[in-house]
Amino acid sequence: MPGWPGHIAGEHVDVRLTADDGYQAVRSYSIASPPGNGHIQLTVEELDDGEVSPYLVEVMQVGDRLELLGPIGGYFIWRPDMRGPLLLIAGGSGIAPLMSMLRQRVVSGSETPIRLIYSVRAPHDIIYRHDLEEFDRLPGVDVTYTYTREQPEGWTGYRRRIDTELLREVAWPTMDGAQAYVCGPTAFVETATAGLAQLDYPPERIRTERFGPTG
Repeated sequence: MPGWPGHIAGEHVDVRLTADDGYQAVRSYSIASPPGNGHIQLTVEELDDGEVSPYLVEVMQVGDRLELLGPIGGYFIWRPDMRGPLLLIAGGSGIAPLMSMLRQRVVSGSETPIRLIYSVRAPHDIIYRHDLEEFDRLPGVDVTYTYTREQPEGWTGYRRRIDTELLREVAWPTMDGAQAYVCGPTAFVETATAGLAQLDYPPERIRTERFGPTG
C-alpha cells in the first residue's frame, strides 16, 4: 500500500470495484493485520450472490489494482495503552478486526490479558486457526471456541450459540474493568451484547461492529 497512512487495530477499509460500463460496488472489510509496515491483510468471506466477494476470491490476480478508502474507524479500535483486560467475542468472519488486536498485542510487546470467545458452525469454519493456536499458547491469552452445528471428534467444550450463561463462565468479571469488543452478524452481536448487559457490563465498555447480508 504505497502512501498508506497507517491504521489502528480494529479499523476497516472500503473496497470499490468499477465495471467496464462504469457500474460501481463498494464493500467494507476489516483489516486483520496489525499496524505497521505498509501492508494490510483483509479477510474476505465469499458470498454466492455477492457483487464484490466472488470477484476478490475467484477473479482477482496478483498485480491487479483496487480502489480503497481508509483507514476508517475511530470507535471500534484498540491501542496497547488502553486500560483494562480485553474480552473479544467473534462470530464467523467477525474474527478479522479482533485478529488485528491480537497481533498488535504481540508486536507491541503488550501484556494486556485477553480472552477470545469464537463462535463457528463447524471446525472447518475457523478462520486463522494456526494463528489462534499460537496465540492461545501465549501467557495472558485464552481462546475459547463454541461450535454451533458440528464439533470435533471427542470435543468436550461448548456446543451452542453464545448466550448469557456461556458468557458468565468465560467473560472477565465486570469488576476487572474489561473492555469488550463484539464483531459478527447483526443477530449474533445483539445476542452477545444483551448477554453482557445481563452481566452488568457498562454500555461504555462494550464496542460492537456488525455486518449483514448485502443486496
